[in-house]
Amino acid sequence: MIAPMHNKTTQTLLNVGHAMDHMMLLIFATAVTSIATEFGLARWEDLMPYGVAAFFFFGIGSLPAGKLGDHWGRRKMMLVFFFGMGLASLLVAATNTPLQMAFALALLGAFASIYHPVGIPMLVQGAPRPGWTIGVNGLAGNLGVAFAAIVTGFLVKYAGWRVAFVVPGLLCLACGLLFAVYGSRESAAPAKKKGGAAQVSGVPMARLFLIMTMAATSGSLLFNFSTNANFELLTDRLREVSQDPARIGTLLALVYAVASVTQLIVGHLIDRHSLKRLYIGVITLQALLLLLATTLNGWAFLLIQLLFMSAIFGAIPFTDAMIVRFVDDGMRSRVAGMRLAVSLGASSVAVWLIGPVVKAAGFTALLGVMAVTSVVTLLVLTQMPRTPAPVPAPVG
Repeated sequence: MIAPMHNKTTQTLLNVGHAMDHMMLLIFATAVTSIATEFGLARWEDLMPYGVAAFFFFGIGSLPAGKLGDHWGRRKMMLVFFFGMGLASLLVAATNTPLQMAFALALLGAFASIYHPVGIPMLVQGAPRPGWTIGVNGLAGNLGVAFAAIVTGFLVKYAGWRVAFVVPGLLCLACGLLFAVYGSRESAAPAKKKGGAAQVSGVPMARLFLIMTMAATSGSLLFNFSTNANFELLTDRLREVSQDPARIGTLLALVYAVASVTQLIVGHLIDRHSLKRLYIGVITLQALLLLLATTLNGWAFLLIQLLFMSAIFGAIPFTDAMIVRFVDDGMRSRVAGMRLAVSLGASSVAVWLIGPVVKAAGFTALLGVMAVTSVVTLLVLTQMPRTPAPVPAPVG
């Protein structure tokens, strides 16, 4: 028997945790120009490679995090997540050299790696509408991306980049205290409970895992390319309109906030339609929009950025939905951890590539690389097994 849904406080804190996870990983990318200036570097592109360790550990750390989540307990791991993220963010704020920054960001990435293989399986455990639950959670995560843009932009302008790390760090510690007091308790670690059967039979797990990992890797590449480069990309394409970091941050936050709603729509559709058909449709649209973006500037680019970010965010729920649909709850954290370790670890190279690619060939080349990545995803998805649409759960 699947465990009942968690209480509302737990659900809320898990969704806030997703927002904090993405927000705190992207503060560096938003504040990179100010940090580079203070550290004595001539160009922000020269500092970007120092952030790659955060995303490498964000990926590779998912493997032990998923194993611990299943065997030690998801509640315990979420406490480690909240307190670890908060303390690591405060450490980043105290750095004074690029190398110190790299080590502190690596620690932040390691704690951030806990959320996806632990928090999402904990959230969907027993959910009657898992697609919708994943969509709401994805919306929360992408609102964190939006807050990273607008909050960091204003804090950098009026208080400095260090405060931009201190404020969310303290907020994360506060969330950890709330989760410790009000979060749902576990009767036993998921792997020690008697599991149920997979929801859909007849799908080879090895094939599914390979397709899911390959698609997630290319999707993570796009997510890292876009969210880590969008602030400087929008600054470049709106050069004749504004160079105010607070204004650019506000516009980018608006893009992220509106684009995030796509996850609710996709989550709703996942509960009712074939995963393969929906996934291929979203990725096809994604590739076309990125190709169009290479030709635009000014306000037209802001509009197309909104659209391609909607398609990038809209693709995020699919791999989590596959895990929910095909994998028993007792091993979901481990399967998610293995998938994330490969996909996020490999995609961390995107953070390292942004600076050199833009410095050598400009943002048009970067957008072209992103479009090609979408096409690769599309080719992978043609090998995804066809499965029947789920029976919609009653509402209410």
